[in-house]
Amino acid sequence: MPVFGRYLAAAVAARTASEGMGLAVMLLALERTGSAAHGAYVLTAWLAPHVLAAPLAGAAASRARRPRLFHVGALVGFTAAAAALALLLGRAPAAVVLAVALLGGSCGPMVTGGMSSLVAGLVPAGPQRDRAYAWDAATYNAASVVAPAAVGLVAALGSAAPAMAGLAAACALAAVLAATLPYGRPVGAPMEAAPRTGLKAGLAAGLAALWRIRELRAITAATGLAFAGLGSLSATSVLLAARLGSPGAGGVLMTAFAAGALTGSLTLGRITGTDPGRLARRAMAGTGAALAAAAFSPSVAVAAALFAIAGVCDGPLLTATLRIRAQFAPEEVRTQVFTLGAGLKVTAASAGAAVVGFAAGAPPQALLSGLAALILASALLHARLAPHGTSAAAAAATALPAGSATAGTGRRTPGAP
Repeated sequence: MPVFGRYLAAAVAARTASEGMGLAVMLLALERTGSAAHGAYVLTAWLAPHVLAAPLAGAAASRARRPRLFHVGALVGFTAAAAALALLLGRAPAAVVLAVALLGGSCGPMVTGGMSSLVAGLVPAGPQRDRAYAWDAATYNAASVVAPAAVGLVAALGSAAPAMAGLAAACALAAVLAATLPYGRPVGAPMEAAPRTGLKAGLAAGLAALWRIRELRAITAATGLAFAGLGSLSATSVLLAARLGSPGAGGVLMTAFAAGALTGSLTLGRITGTDPGRLARRAMAGTGAALAAAAFSPSVAVAAALFAIAGVCDGPLLTATLRIRAQFAPEEVRTQVFTLGAGLKVTAASAGAAVVGFAAGAPPQALLSGLAALILASALLHARLAPHGTSAAAAAATALPAGSATAGTGRRTPGAP
């Protein structure tokens, strides 16, 4: 199997495990304890480290002397935690279960953004790499379709424990495949080695890159705002379906959205001639508009169609985001940029879900309209923050001041002319 094919297989397996954990934890907790609250606590412990560990994971990965061992080790840690939860959840003391969830969740950033940071080392810069990021984005969308369906099916046929064990097996397969990948500088990058900095300095450099490089700051802020809305889409879809007379159709709406997103990433996301910033704005604007229309749907069928259209529009957003990070993140902080960006989006999504939890008594039309408004606002925010008429080379050259951790290295920003 070609190298990039092995990467895609590893990414699909790892992200299927990641996407399925939330549902598996809730189902297993209900099955063994009868308490949804217990499952919510464990899930919170699993998700919380995604933002807390993301900066540290990215900085540690960038300075690891054996990056293969670090990346594979994170996948193994995720595998071990999922397998342990399948055995311990509802049986062991709550403190033990929460500790396992915290440790497993700490590996989460390397399963998402950390893996995406490897693409630049596998595919040469240019249209070929842009298409590679479209395929990488499709692995997230494919996992969001397959994982919940597989977990729900296995749990319905027997128990949620085998479903969680299956997720652990999927991540174990990802670890085996990841061990076969090459780890090194991006394809086409100069031979000079990046300077090795301390962990604190590396962490600061990653945060500085996100703030000082306008393209990175714009896409991080805009996607954070968008995911504050998208994070509440699952809960809002259930409330909307109930208003339309089909309380169980919330899953249908989310499946339509996920299927649309997969279609969008495999079609619109593969367009390499469009500037990624412009592609991101169009994606956010289209998603927000379709969901705003879905808020006033007369039936579940119409709502599902509009959710699917929203998903098609959303599909290219992740592709565009990955392209921007790869193009503008300095080589020595690329992994930090990917993991930080992923962690911040998870945090924004969690915050959005919490807000809907507090406002669940509001009319579903108002909730979905508010969600759509956030996504539309994110497109405007990106248009306001992103530079216009600045070449990648000029932006990269002026992004960080002299004396910073990424200045004066004598290397061009990957992807810049």
